[in-house]
Amino acid sequence: MKIIVDAMGGDYAPEVVVEGAVAAVKDYNIEVVLVGDEARIKALLKKARYSGDNIFVSAAQEVIGMSESAAASVRKKRNSSIVLGVNLIRDNAGDAFFSAGNTGAVVCAATLTLGLLPGIERPGIAIITPTLKGISLIIDVGANIDPKPVQLLQYGIMADAYCRYILNMPNPILGLLNIGEEESKGTEFVKETHELFQKSSLNFIGNVEGRDLFSGKCDIIICDGVVGNVALKVSESLAEAMQEFLKRHLTSNPLGKLGVLLLKTSLSRFKKEMDYAEYGGAPLLGVNGVVIIGHGRSNATAIKNAIRAAKEEVERKFNEKILEAIGKGQSPAGTVPCEK
Repeated sequence: MKIIVDAMGGDYAPEVVVEGAVAAVKDYNIEVVLVGDEARIKALLKKARYSGDNIFVSAAQEVIGMSESAAASVRKKRNSSIVLGVNLIRDNAGDAFFSAGNTGAVVCAATLTLGLLPGIERPGIAIITPTLKGISLIIDVGANIDPKPVQLLQYGIMADAYCRYILNMPNPILGLLNIGEEESKGTEFVKETHELFQKSSLNFIGNVEGRDLFSGKCDIIICDGVVGNVALKVSESLAEAMQEFLKRHLTSNPLGKLGVLLLKTSLSRFKKEMDYAEYGGAPLLGVNGVVIIGHGRSNATAIKNAIRAAKEEVERKFNEKILEAIGKGQSPAGTVPCEK
């Protein structure tokens, strides 16, 4: 298996990307193609003392910055690491693509170059989050900021398949993120979406509130890209603040410092459970290929785990599972998921 990796994507690229890729090829028996500044990548591989033959370098002369316009940069920077990396997937030179770079550019390049799966109108970004009962999947967290209700239903179908075949959940529970649990709550858009889910064969329990993001009430939480992205960023900020609060108060006096030593193992487990790096990247569901998007601040562990996530999607032929789910008619009675 060959995973294409944007070596220039992320706040700490290419150093951590190369480090994560080296760790991945050692642990997962795969090949990796690093796309980017050839001289820098080869120098980093030499520094890492990597002498194997499972990492290749594909030169890219341009980099799309994190703050650049997605559509404009994809059109103008045809020789960027993101565009060239996605092109390699299109040309069957690799099995999956990963980038921790400009999310909008990755979504745009993947959609335009690879196209969408039949029956899917818009791609969606799904993210795995820890809960009190395990993990859950939230979709969408930023790919589609103005969706139609039927597109959220398609997200539900894809998320259901992801939970079943990638996360090994036999009958995942879905909830629609809203301002209240009652069917009468929310905008007309949310009410129409709720009705579509109710008529589907998915294991839908109705509306859920923001407090349910980490309660474990649902295995899948459905929302539009704006709501999902805000929820994600608030959650990340809160997790970081909690860790800083704990550190500040536990080290403010000698007894607290002693407590830190006694709780060192438990605190390490807590930090690991809350660390996004442990869950790898976020799958871009709906495109006709395997694409994983990483956090801009991804470290080497996150890069390695994202490559692992890409490997698992390829191995389990995940996009075929999505097509099977759509073909089984999990849409509202009398309609087709791709109906506009």
